[in-house]
Amino acid sequence: MSSAPASPTMEEKTDKKADKVNWLQELRGLALMLLAVLAFHTFIAKPFYIPSASMQPNLLVGDRLVVSKYPYGWSWVSASFHILPRGDWRIAPSTPEYGDIVIAVPPDKNEDYIKRVVALPGDRIAVVGGQIILNGEEVPQEFEPPVRIAEDGQICDGRPCLAEFDRYRAVLPSGEVVFEPPTYRETLPNGASYLVIDHMNQALDNYREITVPEGHVFLMGDNRDHSADSRAPAGFLGNGLGGPVPIENIGGRAEFITFSLDGTTSLNPLSWWNSLREGRAWTSLRPEIRGKGQPDE
Repeated sequence: MSSAPASPTMEEKTDKKADKVNWLQELRGLALMLLAVLAFHTFIAKPFYIPSASMQPNLLVGDRLVVSKYPYGWSWVSASFHILPRGDWRIAPSTPEYGDIVIAVPPDKNEDYIKRVVALPGDRIAVVGGQIILNGEEVPQEFEPPVRIAEDGQICDGRPCLAEFDRYRAVLPSGEVVFEPPTYRETLPNGASYLVIDHMNQALDNYREITVPEGHVFLMGDNRDHSADSRAPAGFLGNGLGGPVPIENIGGRAEFITFSLDGTTSLNPLSWWNSLREGRAWTSLRPEIRGKGQPDE
């Protein structure tokens, strides 16, 4: 005589219920996590990648860095992916300082540019022969030993990022190929001091004097001959910032480099370790402060 199948015990029923996934709860948790990340990127800090050579020698293509979002207050540009409509409002506004490296959005597109603040609201600025004239005084530029930038295969707009420096190519005793372009130290009125590269005569070396409007700053790249900045018109012809930039279009201040990858990086994660540039991680991006570059007016 066969026996009836045993009924599942209370413990077995409980185990089956525990095995079921509460997808609604999982999706809610994922949404909250994404919102927390977006909020952090909007209000506190976000990572940033350097895709161009406009800030050499201080920033290299492949540098990864942290941008703080709060130093100048918050505006439409603070939101991740620039999802808010443009406007001239700011919350907890503050003015950048000379020498700050900032993230700016041009007037005609929602892209992030990274440049340096070289003039503040109310300043008179001109560029003559590649030298900044600030409030009628030349901003000092001192010759420095040429920086050495390694040839590492980075590509910018379909060509090697360092192609413009071919005439400065050098081979070290170790066999390493580097570029040694003309290098200067520039010092702004507050003593902010940093290196710039200027190696050729070109149209942006001269810029007629203007007065920076209130609520604006004037930005330039450290690679002076290869930077579409406040000197260059916006739009198709210049691809620049089109003059002084409203501070509400400034999305944050660059603080430090987290790590840097050279041009040997591939999609294979095993290549990432070998492509790390030595000495770049945790480098501060705040300018060195030296003696004042010129008397304040």
